[in-house]
Amino acid sequence: MGALALFPRTSNAAPAAAANLTLWPGTPPEGGGPSGDVEENAKGAISNIAAPKIDIYQPASPNGMAVLIAAGGGYKRIEMRNEALPAARWLNARGITAFVLSYRLPDEGWETGPLAPLQDAQRALRLIRANAGKFKIDPERLGVLGFSAGGHLLGMAAARSAFASYPAIDDADALPARPAFAALVYPVITLKPPYDHTSTRKVLIGSHPSAALSSEWSVEDHVKARCPPVFLAQADDDPVSDPQNTLIMQAACEQAHVPVKLHRLADGGHGFGMGKPGTASMQWPGYFASWLDRQTLPPG
Repeated sequence: MGALALFPRTSNAAPAAAANLTLWPGTPPEGGGPSGDVEENAKGAISNIAAPKIDIYQPASPNGMAVLIAAGGGYKRIEMRNEALPAARWLNARGITAFVLSYRLPDEGWETGPLAPLQDAQRALRLIRANAGKFKIDPERLGVLGFSAGGHLLGMAAARSAFASYPAIDDADALPARPAFAALVYPVITLKPPYDHTSTRKVLIGSHPSAALSSEWSVEDHVKARCPPVFLAQADDDPVSDPQNTLIMQAACEQAHVPVKLHRLADGGHGFGMGKPGTASMQWPGYFASWLDRQTLPPG
């Protein structure tokens, strides 16, 4: 594995990963899936993910904190250029090591169906902890940052960290999959009516799911006391993920006595990544930075 590099300073540059880890030593659990290379569309979103992995970006002076990033895309693609890479660049600028997740997409033929991305997220958290020394991070200061469907995925990973989504395959799977904190930005939280119009619901559980299935895949129904602290940000004019999603998550956290902070933004729509110029969505990274400072502090 080569030396770890910095992101370029230019905000529009797309950095190349200096290192990566394939999540599974062989075929992912139960097999299936696509073949061939990853496909990238004109907007920098990827699909056809046959080999899920994490790409690692490390700052010049790591402060020990690390964040696993999952971009959105309705579980049909992963918005790397617009969401994951700008977030990783932002984290690196603050001394935080970033791990960008390329997770399996459920409708690409995986035998485990909707479990596939959750398996990948849990495995990624364990692999990061297993390699903590190599990447100069504190395994107790590993959090997650998810956007849209990636927010659903990492919301599930945070709320269901004790759920055994796959059988253990090596020593890394003895490590915990619970993140230290979870930041969910314009996330899809609930898959229940009347907020179930999303691609996330259609891809994960179909067009006419039962109430039990909708509940099983709704993040709020799994929030218990062991859920880590949660940061939420969403624009009031979001046309994709109804703004009720973050209110639902806030209420679930409060009921379970889980620390939660919700920032409602006046405008910005959906998919604004680290902020859409000229809108209130530009404010959320500053709120997030202040919130992070109050989370896992350096040891000692």
